[in-house]
Amino acid sequence: MSKSILVVDDDKEIAELIEVYLHNEGYTINKAQDGVQALNFLEKNQVDLIVLDVMMPKMDGLEFCKQVRKGNQVPILMVSAKVQDMDKIIGLMSGADDYMSKPFNPLELTARVKALLRRASYQQPAVENDRIQISSLEIDKHSHEVTANGRE
Repeated sequence: MSKSILVVDDDKEIAELIEVYLHNEGYTINKAQDGVQALNFLEKNQVDLIVLDVMMPKMDGLEFCKQVRKGNQVPILMVSAKVQDMDKIIGLMSGADDYMSKPFNPLELTARVKALLRRASYQQPAVENDRIQISSLEIDKHSHEVTANGRE
C-alpha cells in the first residue's frame, strides 16, 4: 500500500516539485497551502508523513507543527528558506523530526522522506520475558534459578 504524504507549502511551484519527485517514488501526495487548510485535512485523513514549509499565511509551519504534536506523532520534515542555526533549532523544538533549508536538492528531500518513513515504521523488538512459567515451576533465564510454588 502506498504511503500518504501531506505537502504543506504556499509556494505552488515548490509544492508541485515535491509532489513530482515523491509521486515518482510511489507515494500518494496531498497538498495544502497553509497550516489551517492542512489541519482541516488532517481532521478527516490520516497521513504517513508531512513535508512542511515554515513561512505561510494564516498559520505558519511552527504553529501548525505545535498543533499537530498535541495528538499526533506523524513524522514531519520541515523545509524552509530560514537557514540560520536558531531557525533550525526552533523548527525542531516545535516538533519537526527533520529540517531542510531551501533551496534544496529534490533527491536529498526524497532520501530524507524515505529515512523518516523507515524510522516511523520500525518496530522495537518485543521485550523477551526473563522468566518461564511451567505449571508451579518458574525458571529465571538470567540466573538459571528454578522456583517451585514460590520456593527456591
